[in-house]
Amino acid sequence: MKRKSVALAFVLGAATVPGYAPFYFYPIPIITTAAIAVVLLRANTTLQAATIGFAAGFGLLVTGASWAYVSLHVYGGMPVPAAIASTAFFNAVYAVCPAIAAALIHRIAAPPAARMLILFPAAWALANWMSGWLFTGFPWLALGYSQVPESPLAGFAPIFGVYGVSLVTAFVAGCLALAYLRYADSGKYGKLSGATRIRAAAFSMPIALAAAIVVVGAGLSAIQWSEPIGDEPTKVSLIQGNIPQELKWRPEKALDTLNKYLELARASQADLIVLPETALPMFGVDLPHGYLGKLADHARSVGGDLLTGVPEFVGPGKYYNSVISLGTSPSQSYRKVHLVPFGDFFPMRWALDWLLSMLDIPMSDFSRGATDQKPIAVAGQKVAVNICYEDVFGEEIIRQLPEATMLANFTNDAWWGRSLASRQHLQMSQMRSLETGRPMLRATNTGVTAVIDHRGRVQHIAPEFETTVIDAEVYGFTGTTPYMRWGNYAFLLIALALIIASIVAARRHAGTPSAS
Repeated sequence: MKRKSVALAFVLGAATVPGYAPFYFYPIPIITTAAIAVVLLRANTTLQAATIGFAAGFGLLVTGASWAYVSLHVYGGMPVPAAIASTAFFNAVYAVCPAIAAALIHRIAAPPAARMLILFPAAWALANWMSGWLFTGFPWLALGYSQVPESPLAGFAPIFGVYGVSLVTAFVAGCLALAYLRYADSGKYGKLSGATRIRAAAFSMPIALAAAIVVVGAGLSAIQWSEPIGDEPTKVSLIQGNIPQELKWRPEKALDTLNKYLELARASQADLIVLPETALPMFGVDLPHGYLGKLADHARSVGGDLLTGVPEFVGPGKYYNSVISLGTSPSQSYRKVHLVPFGDFFPMRWALDWLLSMLDIPMSDFSRGATDQKPIAVAGQKVAVNICYEDVFGEEIIRQLPEATMLANFTNDAWWGRSLASRQHLQMSQMRSLETGRPMLRATNTGVTAVIDHRGRVQHIAPEFETTVIDAEVYGFTGTTPYMRWGNYAFLLIALALIIASIVAARRHAGTPSAS
């Protein structure tokens, strides 16, 4: 095992983090991924390749997703050693995905050009996709997110989704890796006649391919996949209550929280007032008598509606993380579908009861909402509601489309403290707007509360950890992007086709009978 290669892969993975929010230096992940590809191609064994892939993935996650420690220790009450070990283990589990991809890249012994331009992009993007469903999914820091919203490669998002953007980003990285390898290898022929021309040709071909993909992406970015509806925008107020996480669920603080949100809501004259996830920190049936009526009366007084997060109790052992509507329109609700392990529910209690005993996480056993819920019709719009973590799964967001005219995320990222998590989460919401051609309203407890336009650009943003109200005018949008029709299936077909093409190239390279 070449320890230097493994250490370098870890450093390159960690160095990728500035490519994501809040930094948005989108060229960095392309460069670091290209360097990882070079290191990977020089692996001598499948085990070494897998270890390099694991080190790169672990370096990325343990640096970019270290905020899991904050949730476990600071707010979950887990002892420091256990929180560190749990955070490392959690990130290691998902680092297995790039390890599998790296092993596959080594095992399919295709020529270097086929490996870098066909196999590497497909396998690396499939590793991102695998992270999106393994153990209910953790697609955090998928390569495609790093290109949102300013990179030309983001133009592929409305067609192939985030994993398609991962694929084209890995392709550009593979082109750079191949160009470097060819340029470096051609140096050994420096004494031959015409060596300069050989070196230039070997170097320029993959660079030209990378440039072509960038140009195509820029062209796709100019396409208007959706269009605004209505003559007038909807006036919205997004309320950020800034309730400290350590106080949010204390019974003696609940009344203060309820009064704060009521006061902030009454100060708004918007058509649509939006409060964050579990803004009302108790079951709806336990709220003070007439409280919901006061919110509804204000919304009706301005001719509008209000959406708020509230835990919903429907019977013994049956409660939901919900969003309900109040006001002029008929009352409606949305119940969270994609639950977060250890946050919304506790998996495998029979084996992990010891872990539950170390955590202090309230409301951690929600029931799962139905997958066929419709958009909530309020303030003249049809709002595709998603709660907290749900907006990191594009294939689930499109269930309510193209009927929905705008998206709304209700979240409480206070669990992660003053870390990178809330800004990274914002970037994922930006990707959802790009994929669907819909604006996104984000109402959060402590941040990041924001309005994102249909092209994934942040139009209004609130400072974190401050009590703030964003007042904005937002148009609803209609139209169907290719990603709405295909979901992740188009990406998967392309990726699998590239894997098959790599296998064919490997067999021909080895001179097997199948090549005849």
